[in-house]
Amino acid sequence: MSEEYQQIPRMEEEEEGIDILALLKGLLKGWKTILIVFAVFTVLGLLAAITMKRTYTVSSVMVPQTSSRSNSSLSSLASLAGFSLNATPTPELSPLVYPQIVNSVPFRRELMHTPLHYAQADTAVSMITYYKDYAKPTTLSKIKKYTIGLPGVILKAVRGKKEPIVMPVDSTAAGEGVYIPRPIVLTEDEEKLMELISRSVSLDVDKKEGYLTLTVVGTEPIQTAELAVKAQTMLQDEVTRFRTMKAQDELDYIQARYNEVKKDAESAQYALARMTDRSQSMTTSQARIETERLQSRYNLANSIYLEMAKQLENAKMAVKKDTPTLSILQPITVPVKPSNSRAKTLVVWMFMGFVLGCGIVLIKDWLPKFKEKWNSAGEEEESKQPKTT
Repeated sequence: MSEEYQQIPRMEEEEEGIDILALLKGLLKGWKTILIVFAVFTVLGLLAAITMKRTYTVSSVMVPQTSSRSNSSLSSLASLAGFSLNATPTPELSPLVYPQIVNSVPFRRELMHTPLHYAQADTAVSMITYYKDYAKPTTLSKIKKYTIGLPGVILKAVRGKKEPIVMPVDSTAAGEGVYIPRPIVLTEDEEKLMELISRSVSLDVDKKEGYLTLTVVGTEPIQTAELAVKAQTMLQDEVTRFRTMKAQDELDYIQARYNEVKKDAESAQYALARMTDRSQSMTTSQARIETERLQSRYNLANSIYLEMAKQLENAKMAVKKDTPTLSILQPITVPVKPSNSRAKTLVVWMFMGFVLGCGIVLIKDWLPKFKEKWNSAGEEEESKQPKTT
């Protein structure tokens, strides 16, 4: 019995070795097919590598900071988690919302209209102008357009050119200087660039460490760095605008009241001066009473004016005190080397060709055997079923 048990694993090892040898023999037998598929994918890889557009990547690491009264390490961590530990309610924007700001339509629209320096343009031009007047489609994009994208080209030609949407202007809707929110209307060129901007500019938030990573991908080194600087500046301005919105509204209100009180104080002062000049040659009781009345009016207006001046300075200090900043840990630098490699692209295509060639050979070799086993298994099941008379 022991000899039989020893023979069983040996037989299994032999069968496994025979299967591996059969697999290798099948691959060697179909070496022509593997070589043809490998050569085809190598040529495709060379074309893809040659026609591939070079891309450059710029990254900047930032930490959100604020100079509010309740600023602490605990409250900063709480803000990253999406809530605030402050005792007094203050308008706080969680860093988790920052990526939504970067992906918003107004943010991307301003980026595409920002002048940038391209090698093909003599002066700084916007992205929408560059892709419309300067950029040329690559060979690979043309092939893709008239192969995979051919149905879309046909549908676009059948539908014709879309008429641009124009929002009507109603002059009677509001008075002069009154702002009315209106929907954003994008042109056809802007719609095409929206997806490109969303792939080019991204912002990631590390909840554990508490820092932000701004990543920008572009076609040229200087253009990519300038786009990253613009995106970083816009993010800082947007966060500042939201954070100081309440304080700025209060400042605007106090500024308006200050201007009114200052005008009233100056008017009372001029009236008192004129009455004083006229009453120098008069000693009547009426002149004295009028002077005292104007003096009281001026004193009241001046005291209100001085109080409003203090409140105005406090409001200005509150706006500056609540202004957040993004502390930059890793500044933006102009990239030297492209982020994509033509050699890696060629290697990937060659590997895909080798794997696909081996797969075709194995399928051709093992498909008849699989069909034979499938048919034999079906015949065995039919033989095991009892025959009915």
